[in-house]
Amino acid sequence: MTTLRDLDRLVGTWTVSGGATGTVTYAWLDGGHFLVQNIDLHQNGQHVTGIEIIGHHKPFGAEQAEEDVTSRFYGRDGDTLDYVYDLDGDTLTIWGGHRGSPAHYRATFDAEGTTLSGEWVWPGGSYRAIQTKVS
Repeated sequence: MTTLRDLDRLVGTWTVSGGATGTVTYAWLDGGHFLVQNIDLHQNGQHVTGIEIIGHHKPFGAEQAEEDVTSRFYGRDGDTLDYVYDLDGDTLTIWGGHRGSPAHYRATFDAEGTTLSGEWVWPGGSYRAIQTKVS
């Protein structure tokens, strides 16, 4: 099972190329319970900006957080998109909505951990994406 700390290798700024171009930056929120991604991309003629908060969901009144690493993206156009993160060795899978969804991103880190190459897939479409760590 993926833990939030497994995603520490994402921390930093990455340039994105392929079906989307721009930058994404990951940083820990104070306390280390959440990873925050800032997104600034161009995709399909649109400028996509927003933030994603990644962590273990802990509902009001719960004593323990849930096992899955989940997230919610908040976009400038009002989108709120939910994801589930899985990291198995060097393969990162981000499921759209729920684990096992037909909408997902699957990518592999190179040996140095500075390039993440993969593909976003959803019913009716897909695109390749390469992320290169710049800091």
